[in-house]
Amino acid sequence: MKAIVLEEIGEAQNLKMADVARPQIRPHEVLIRNQAISINPVDYKVRANEELLNLIYGEQRPAILGWDIAGDVIALGEGVSDLKVGDRVFGMINFIGAGNGYAEFVVAPATHLAVIPDALSYEAAAASTLAALTALQVLAPNVRKGDKVLIHAGSGGVGHFAIQIAKALGAFVVSTSSGSNKDFVLSLGADEHIDYRREKFEEVLSEMDFVYDMFNGDILHNSIKVVKNGGKIVSIPSANFSEETLQFAKEKGVEIANHMVYSSGEDMYKIKEMLESGALRPHVSKTYRFDEMVAAHEHLESGRTVGKVVVAVD
Repeated sequence: MKAIVLEEIGEAQNLKMADVARPQIRPHEVLIRNQAISINPVDYKVRANEELLNLIYGEQRPAILGWDIAGDVIALGEGVSDLKVGDRVFGMINFIGAGNGYAEFVVAPATHLAVIPDALSYEAAAASTLAALTALQVLAPNVRKGDKVLIHAGSGGVGHFAIQIAKALGAFVVSTSSGSNKDFVLSLGADEHIDYRREKFEEVLSEMDFVYDMFNGDILHNSIKVVKNGGKIVSIPSANFSEETLQFAKEKGVEIANHMVYSSGEDMYKIKEMLESGALRPHVSKTYRFDEMVAAHEHLESGRTVGKVVVAVD
């Protein structure tokens, strides 16, 4: 089968097309003919960071990156009963480990997958995986009806799902982005928009119940200023918070936490329900061919992506 492989860390050009053996199915797994792949920042971070690559893949080279997939089940491993051959499925597979998603065929635990809604394309389904899971897993336990919620980077992959999920939970949503993406952010359901290039959110907001932080650093520190006593911030880039930030949060009575997304078929079915009801709509900014994976990585690394970048395998 064809796969995109990585022999050594470095630039996007290090990703190469190669012929590799089709993966072997194991108990409780399914074999999937891959149709679409979603690209995430973690993909290029692992590609360019030897410590991360070794943590996930050990000495395995070449490595096959990729965790977000959508495709067709073509074989079932022993013990799989909730899926059947022919099902269209999507999910974030094996996230704490080698996903091997950049390939024509992938194996995945059945418990990491959900059946794709009938009306949804493979590309839209692939887009609604890691980023949607990250938003759901942070917001569902922390946001209640009537809460005032600030979502940073609302036009991005996680952010554009987070706005929609927070609104579905009944929150009043404020989101930051560049002014050029204001209409897009408001179209997702945000009640207010802040152009981070023209306004300082910490000077115009106060008494927020919850903040979803995508950056850490100064933005996380300044977010503490707008949260009410007893409120909470979840920051997803890293759990390494500065001592200054931790002390400031303590003084303000604000909880700070990190969240690492995890693979979950149960959560994927919640996303499926939201997609079917129209509460959630993925935005795919561009779809690349499988042999354009380098360009897909470079597009995402530019930091200017609205919504998601997807690669079509077939």
